[in-house]
Order: sequence, then C-alpha cells, then structure tokens
Amino acid sequence: MAALTLININWQLEANASAHHTDKYSSTELIVRRGQAFTITLTFNRALQTGESLTFTAETGPQPSLEAKTQAVFDISSTASNSTWSAVQQSANSSSVSISISSPANAAIGRYKLSVQPASGGRASHRTLGTFVLLFNPWSSGDDVFMPDSSERKEYVLEEFGILFVGNVNYISRRGWNYGQFQGDILNICLSILDRSLSYRQDPATDVSRRDDPKYVGRVLSAMVNSNDDNGVVLGNWSGNYSGGTSPGSWNGSVEILQKWKDTGFRPVRYGQCWVFASVLTTALRCLGIPTRVISNFNSAHDADRNLSVDVYYDESGNHLNMGSDSVWNFHVWNESWFTRSDLGPSYNGWQILDSTPQERSAGIYQCGPASLIAIKEGDVDLEYDCPFVFAEVNADRISWTYDLRRRRAKPISSETKSIGQLISTKAVGSYARVDVTNNYKYGEGSRKEREVYEKARTKLGRVYGFSATSEKRPQIDQKPDISGEFKVDGSLQVGKDVSLILVLRNLTSDAKTVKANLTAWTIVYTGKPIHKVWKDSLSATFASEEEKQFPVKITYAEYQQNLTGDNMIRVTALCQVESGIDVVVERNITLDNPDLVMQVPSDAKVNEPVNVEVIFTNPLDQEVKDCVLLAEGSDLVKGKLEIEIPSLQPRKSSKIPFEIIPTKSGTKQLLVNFSCDKFPDVKAFETINVAN
Repeated sequence: MAALTLININWQLEANASAHHTDKYSSTELIVRRGQAFTITLTFNRALQTGESLTFTAETGPQPSLEAKTQAVFDISSTASNSTWSAVQQSANSSSVSISISSPANAAIGRYKLSVQPASGGRASHRTLGTFVLLFNPWSSGDDVFMPDSSERKEYVLEEFGILFVGNVNYISRRGWNYGQFQGDILNICLSILDRSLSYRQDPATDVSRRDDPKYVGRVLSAMVNSNDDNGVVLGNWSGNYSGGTSPGSWNGSVEILQKWKDTGFRPVRYGQCWVFASVLTTALRCLGIPTRVISNFNSAHDADRNLSVDVYYDESGNHLNMGSDSVWNFHVWNESWFTRSDLGPSYNGWQILDSTPQERSAGIYQCGPASLIAIKEGDVDLEYDCPFVFAEVNADRISWTYDLRRRRAKPISSETKSIGQLISTKAVGSYARVDVTNNYKYGEGSRKEREVYEKARTKLGRVYGFSATSEKRPQIDQKPDISGEFKVDGSLQVGKDVSLILVLRNLTSDAKTVKANLTAWTIVYTGKPIHKVWKDSLSATFASEEEKQFPVKITYAEYQQNLTGDNMIRVTALCQVESGIDVVVERNITLDNPDLVMQVPSDAKVNEPVNVEVIFTNPLDQEVKDCVLLAEGSDLVKGKLEIEIPSLQPRKSSKIPFEIIPTKSGTKQLLVNFSCDKFPDVKAFETINVAN
C-alpha cells in the first residue's frame, strides 16, 4: 500500500472567519480566535486505514517549545479539550478528512505554523500545512478578554470608526477617527509591532510565551506606539513646529500612520500628540482582539513629582510661569481595555487604563498601564501598573502660587480639590454621543468618600516613595478670599473674529474692598503650555459691601491671529490683588471654533458603484486664504488617502470641492475629510454612508 501522503489542505476560510468574527480582516490567511474550534479539510492520496494516525504540531515564535507553551503536539482524539490543543475528526469522505482543531483559551496569540505527521506501520512523513493567526477571543468565556455584552463587543472590538472628544471643560468638541483595524496589512503590522519591542529583542522566546496575557501585550504596545526608547510607531511633538513631518491635527486615522511606519523601514512617523497615540493604540489592541475604547480627561494633571498635587505659578502680572515640572492639560486622551487581572484578584477585573503618550517613564521606559480602573477609584495606588500617575491625572489637588521674580519667593494663594479630572468622556456604544464616565474614576467631587480615598492614596503613596502623607510639606491656606471672579463669554468664539468676554468680580465681604487686577491673554497648546502673549490690560476698582461689577474684555483677531496654534486655544487670566487681602487668580481657557466644513454625500450607496461627494468651505475672513488642501479617507470607501489641492479662496467666498469615491464593502461606513489652508489648519468633518451589496 502506498504511503499516506497529503495532497491538499482546505482552510475553510469563509466558514471559519464567520464563526470566529474575523471576516472583516483583509487577508487570505486563516485568522481565528483562541479557545474556539476551527475546521480544516485534509485530502490525502488515499483513504486513512485502521491503525493509521495523524499527529499535529502548532508552534509560534522563533524558538517554539512545549515548556513555554509556544509549541503543542496533539493527536486526533474523541473529544475537544478546553485546556490544551486538540483535534477531533468530524467526518471522512474517501480520501478527505475534516478535522476540528481547538486551542486553549490562554494560548499565546500570534502567527502559528501548523504541521501534520501521518503515521502508518512505522513510516512517517512530516508536512507543513501553512500558517494561521490566533487572536484574543472576547466571545469566549474562558478568555481573559471575555466581554459578555454583544453590543459592547461590536463597539469595542469590531468598530473601525471612533469619536474623540477634545477641547476644554467649557467647550467639548468631537472629531472622527478611522481606526481601520481590519484594513489591508494592518494585522501584520500590529504583529510586527510586538516583534520589534524591547522585550522581544532582549528575549524572543520569553516574550512570545507571554503573549497569552492581555496585560502584558497591552503594556508592550503602550511602549511601542510611541517612538521613545524603541523606535516605535509615532514620534511625539508638542512644539507647534511640525516641519519635517505631519501636524498631529492633520491625521484622520491610524491606517496611514501604521502603513507609513512599515513602508519607511519601521522609522517613527512624525508627528503625534495624545489623541494620535491613543487612537493608534486602539487600532492595535482591537486588531489583536482586546476590547478597547478611547477616554478623554479634561483638566488632566501631570503630576511629575508624585505627591498627588500639581503646582501652578504666576508672576505679579498674571503670566503663567514655567516653573517646576507639574502641569494641567486642557485635555488628555488615553485608553481603557477590558480584561481580567489574575495578578491583582477578581475585584480589579474589567476596564484597565493604558496610555501610550510618552509622559513619564515606568520601569525605565515610556509606557503606562495597565492600571485597574477600580484601583484608581478606590485609591489603591500601590498596585501595578502606574496607578499613582493615573490617579493624579483625575484627582490631584491644584495649588496656585504667585512668584516674586525679584525676591525669588513663592507664595501660595489658593488650593482647591475639584478642578482636576472633569467630564471624563468616551463614545457611546452604537452612537456618536458622548458618555460621561467620571464616576468610574472617582467618587463625587467634594464628597466625604472622595476625600477619604484621596487621603488613602496619599498614605499609600507615602509608603511607596518614603514620605509621610501627614508630614510632607503642603501649603496651608487658611484665609478665605475676599473676592470671587469669573470670565463669561460675550458672543461667539470663532477664529477670525474678536474675542469678547466679561470679567465678573464680586466682593464677598461686608467691608469695602479695593482691587487691582492685572489681565493677560496667551495663546496656548492643549497641554496648557503658554506660547505667546497676545494681550494685556489692568484695572482698579473699589467694591462696596457684597457688590458685583462687570468689566468688558476684548481681544481682537489682529492681536491673536499670528500666534494662534493649531489647537485654537487662548488662556485669559486676571491676577486680582486685594488691598489688605489675599490674591485671587481668575482664569479661563477658551477654544475658538473653526469655520464649518459642509460635506454632502448620499446616505445610501452600493458596493462598487461610484458615489459623488461635495465638500464646501466658506472663507469667513476679510482676507484671502492660500495653500488650500482637502484630504479624504474612510475604511472601504477610499483606497489610502485622497488629496486634492484647491485654488486660493477670496474673502467671504465659498469653494465647492467635488470628488468621487467607490465603496468596496457593504455596511455602515464613515467618510472623513480634513481641510487646511494658511489661516485655518485642520478643519474637519465626517459623514456616515450606508453601503448595500
């Protein structure tokens, strides 16, 4: 009888992809999820005879081994195993055999090589069948990333489009983002990110064996998405000068960034800021099967000295001083991923915070998380990973100081507990709405429980870093302010128009008070860093008992236009000096709106049929705008990125930009556009298109 020889393998790509929720990937390779059976059909030169057997080998990484669980050898058995690799014969038809192969729910994810060894009468021949990719499985109850809610799985694993929330506490705006985790070569690129990490370079065998653990994979990716330490994907830049690269605000999605990283020989892509890092990390995590969402935190503290307070300094004119390393960002964007924490215990399961923006080193490199969201809310800052940093981002106290530049002396003027960590936001499941998740991060601001948790965190942090929470120097500000103040907006806030505000001051005492106020306005970037002073003024006034007065403030377009950054943000400050009283700082960060970008698309379309799109931009200025460019992209709507150069636009005139797209897949799709010119960088819009077969 002829030796049993394999002739063909049918990977059952379509059926397996449907069963494993991997049918969206653009690949001819089998892609399956761990802890779930997949079926292959083997065709031999003849039928299997009694006594003949098949032995399979599945292995991953450069040094596969049984001990490291990166190699598995298994024969055909009568039933599938939940804990080990196994194979069950489903049917046999002449020379073809249908085999169901199961992987354990804790197998390392990655690309596997599958081999079969038919054995007959002592003779055996080994045959490599090919490769397949194994991913995390949020649909499997045995997987650490199991997510029981089907609508959440659809949103946090399968959705390729997202909404990012940016701006400041007074004005939150949204922008679309194309994650594109199923597009083109993105899966291979995400696997390449793991294979280029420091951990892999130092010890490939151990690194691959640890890819069974989502907290390990998430932490590695948080390091690799930024380019610090390891030539990772994106180079951060907060300078405002983006020559030699792309402005962070110009990106509309992750696909172009990841593809560019690969195509340039894995050189860091220039440039990114927090929402870019978070969005690229979302793409990588969702691509590998870890449920992930993007989180925006407003008034986000960067507590560099790890004492759970941030110090902000002003000179006597009310200008912000770059003293110390603490800062308060108008907003900061990071990620939450869903998985269990076997290292901490089941009470810390669920959402875990990961942050790929390079801010502070963790274990010597720029990485952050996974920090348990529950640990943050309960003040358990002594747990892994990076809980103190995340806790401070959402719940640090803020202390304001005036600094005498001549005497080099700082004086605390106010301490408050409620401004840090506000309006923490994420996209709603199944819609574009904003969901406030602040209560997931902390108890109600000012409540007794919130203060108890804060003091608990300070005590634990003191043990970790060797200081006493009660004895550490913290300014005592016992005197209550004599006046209160706020800036109110008077009219619209739009780029190209004057900024009109009203400074409202009120005497809180029953005595007359004389107040001198020094006012300044600076253009800033979203991290709160002042860029250029654009306006200053001063005033003096006497207030009767409990009297309130209003003072108009106007900052003209001519004053700010040359120094406005791409963030469109201005900070207005009034340092109020009360005669025989304590200084008071009144401050407001404002975000100016860009002009509207109108996109006209049909709500319905069909696969492989052209769709006509028109984008309209109206120049609101009394001057010409030049260097106009429109960018368009969208998964399954545009191949790569469409770039259209547009003639200069005269004052108050509109430009209508027509173009054509051809959908390649059915479903709900999003088209994103970005208009830039010399006066208005990165004006964005997106529209939804329902594509039918």
